Amino acid sequence: MFDLLATLVAIVRVDGIVVFANAALEDVMGLSRRNIEGTSLSAYFTEAHALNNALQGAQTNAFAALRYDAHLRRPNQDPLPVHVIVAPSDRADEVLVELLPLEQQTRQDREDRLIDQAQANKELIRNLAHEIKNPLGGIRGAAQLLQMEVESKDLIEYTQVIIHEADRLQVLVDRLLAPHRRPHVVGDVNIHEVCERVRSLILAEFPKGLRVVRDYDISIPELRGDREQLIQAVLNIVHNAAQALVDRIATGDAQIILRTRINRQVTFSKQRYRLALELHVIDNGPGIPEEIKDRLFFPLVSGRDGGSGLGLNLAQTFVQQHHGLIECDSVVGRTDFKILIPLP
Repeated sequence: MFDLLATLVAIVRVDGIVVFANAALEDVMGLSRRNIEGTSLSAYFTEAHALNNALQGAQTNAFAALRYDAHLRRPNQDPLPVHVIVAPSDRADEVLVELLPLEQQTRQDREDRLIDQAQANKELIRNLAHEIKNPLGGIRGAAQLLQMEVESKDLIEYTQVIIHEADRLQVLVDRLLAPHRRPHVVGDVNIHEVCERVRSLILAEFPKGLRVVRDYDISIPELRGDREQLIQAVLNIVHNAAQALVDRIATGDAQIILRTRINRQVTFSKQRYRLALELHVIDNGPGIPEEIKDRLFFPLVSGRDGGSGLGLNLAQTFVQQHHGLIECDSVVGRTDFKILIPLP
């Protein structure tokens, strides 16, 4: 069962010799289980004495669990910062050592926040949209009745403004509710067919000044998902990128890269997956403003004048419905949106 965990786990004797190493520890160390087992675990740490002291404390039941930060040595790689948890096991002569890579822990905390925020946003949006719909219908109906009663041309124009703005709000509410209304239709999806559909739509809208470069790994297998939702999610991201590139499009050097890769033994959303799809949407635009980076996937947050702020929120919702997530790394001249989705 330890092999199913995303954290690094070793079972060691009280003298520090490893009797078991899980798959995650193998991956991080770049060593096979056979090479790790039978060796001293403290030899893999930059400060061996801290682990040795912890093992002695576990042997004498001096604590239920001891935690401290350390650096794990790896062959031909830089030491890895880890959070070490040492606890007695069910056997008197064995100790359980769990290692949490600090970078992974930080990333997991960030993912947890994104998931919690997305769930809270969905509930807020759904409730708010339903609360808006009823009075909005009443306002529009009253304006129509008023328009039939008045004779002044100026007053009729005012009622038409009310009706027009009510209709515009109705469209916004419908877009907010869209992810919750549409059923999740699951089938086999070729991610490159999704990319090609998006590419054709974007080039039809921006026929000049924009290159959409393909960088595909054609060995990626089909995934189980909702094809239309995935098209919409990728289209929203690519369309945002194209709109951010308007200045470069005008000068003819705008570029968006669609890159697909396989990621192995990846952990996200608190689960470990043997294989995952990585779809990158990379543009050479001005980058995302610092003031909205932390709120990028919130609804109604936009870095563009006139933007609705719904595109990335809907994309995140659709990807999360596929048990995946979207990450973003942005600097001036390069913005990379990475979609991660588990593969069968």
